[in-house]
Amino acid sequence: MQSIITEKLQNAFLPIHLHVLNESHLHHRPGNNSHFNVVIVSEQFDGLRLLARHRAVNATLAEELAGELHALAIHTYTPAEWAEVENNNFNSPSCVGLGD
Repeated sequence: MQSIITEKLQNAFLPIHLHVLNESHLHHRPGNNSHFNVVIVSEQFDGLRLLARHRAVNATLAEELAGELHALAIHTYTPAEWAEVENNNFNSPSCVGLGD
């Protein structure tokens, strides 16, 4: 799943930076491919509001989201925005709703 997400986002947005992280293990789903965190930096986001960027990413991954992809944390940036936030931590918090 991680390679599919990476390939689709790479082809759709031609990003200058793309990071796709499988965080399923943080959600009591080890070995699963259901929770991902994406950081994508693309010139295609210039002039788009956050909602439009997220809709574009969701549309690109519509098939996966209709299947086993359960959750997708999306961080979208223009190159100028990325220059300002490049060292931020984009890790998702552990899921607390499933119990231990």
